[in-house]
Amino acid sequence: MARYGDRRVYLVRWNPDGQLGPWADEIDGAAAVVNLAGESIGDGRWSKARKAAILESRVLATRSLVEAISAVADRPTIFVSGSAVGYYGPLDDCLATEDTPPGSDFLAKVCVQWESEAVRAASPRTRVVCIRTGLVLDGTGGALPRMLLPFRLGLGGRIGSGRQYWPWIHRQDWVDLVRWTLATPAVSGPVNATAPAPVTNRDFSRALGRAMHRPAFMPAPAVALRLMLGEMADGLLLAGQRAMPAKAQRLGFKFRFERVEDAFAAVFSGRPPAKVRRAFHPASRP
Repeated sequence: MARYGDRRVYLVRWNPDGQLGPWADEIDGAAAVVNLAGESIGDGRWSKARKAAILESRVLATRSLVEAISAVADRPTIFVSGSAVGYYGPLDDCLATEDTPPGSDFLAKVCVQWESEAVRAASPRTRVVCIRTGLVLDGTGGALPRMLLPFRLGLGGRIGSGRQYWPWIHRQDWVDLVRWTLATPAVSGPVNATAPAPVTNRDFSRALGRAMHRPAFMPAPAVALRLMLGEMADGLLLAGQRAMPAKAQRLGFKFRFERVEDAFAAVFSGRPPAKVRRAFHPASRP
């Protein structure tokens, strides 16, 4: 057991292989289950083995939790499961809401199977929410720190054409949105975890350069990225989605950071709220 502030956190080992285990007893009587398990999609080229690990880590972990939820006597009232805006595939400048159909590329297929596993937990007792997350802006983890070095060296700029949309969300808003889904019975199904004002990569890069007081005029050519990263370049960098948080806005969620400039200002202020740091402590993850 660990303590964070006034909260006690119990750490339970599990094997997310699609099967039940002794850990499943922890689900019985739980108010909510939040599932964020899955291999990183940006830690290496998408070889056949890497793609299999990305898919299986998500599907099997979700399957394990769904089996546990189905097996216990006192089921949780909500199961929040991770997903991503990659569900929609490359969309150029077309708007994507939760009603937009899935794409057909690798990440879209992963998200479809991931969500298909999650919705099996739905019952009159348990509602299911799939959080389709965009690019989370956080200075201490995730994708953003990996982008900073070129800008620090004065070599930052757009990626490829820069016209692809990058749906983003500040980490505080992401945490608040998940908490809101837990506390709002009307929320179910997919929810886009993205800010209300998605921007193109060109505008994202310019805003990042201004926030860092660095130039942002050195483009990263698409051909070079494809040579270095293969399929991952198109999946993560050169294509995007103009995803909108239609459901969250319709049901009354209020974003703290609606403009990417304000989000970057908060990221680089050096004062992340303590409750956000706790929410993302490794001990709180599945």
